[in-house]
Amino acid sequence: MRAIRATTTALLGVAALALTAPTAVAAVHGGATPFGFTVTPSTVAPGGRVTLGVTNCASSATASSAVFDTVNIPSGRTGTATVDWDAKRGAVYQVSFTCNGTTGRTNLTVAGAATTAPRAPTVSATSVSPAGVRGGLGGSMDGVGTGELAAGTALVVAAAAGTVWTARRRAEGRGH
Repeated sequence: MRAIRATTTALLGVAALALTAPTAVAAVHGGATPFGFTVTPSTVAPGGRVTLGVTNCASSATASSAVFDTVNIPSGRTGTATVDWDAKRGAVYQVSFTCNGTTGRTNLTVAGAATTAPRAPTVSATSVSPAGVRGGLGGSMDGVGTGELAAGTALVVAAAAGTVWTARRRAEGRGH
């Protein structure tokens, strides 16, 4: 029974190592470096932000790319960069990390298919009521039409007539 537990534990350890290996390999893309680095997320839309991380670097590091300005990353911390709005959608850009004169590289993919040009946000005209929201209507009605007014009146009259009729029937049945 103990052999089964030991085998299971060993297999789980190997599986955990195998699942983390692609991350480690991706971190040193472009050659082995004495430090590790990451770009999160690895796919970003134009104008999006990425987090740049460096590990095992005793001094501050720098990260640079064609789609964002050079970022200084203090030792043991992360930095952020904003991808240029005019970055080509679907393109893969190289990000270079430098620590103590050693450079490592990884890729950053710009999300989406190519578009003709960024569009300006559309603005819609809305009217603002200075009195606030009409609470009982949820702000969805501008006014009451003639048909709606007639239907509402008919319902009120029918309810009142039904109440009077029921009350009279009860009174007749008592026989006082």
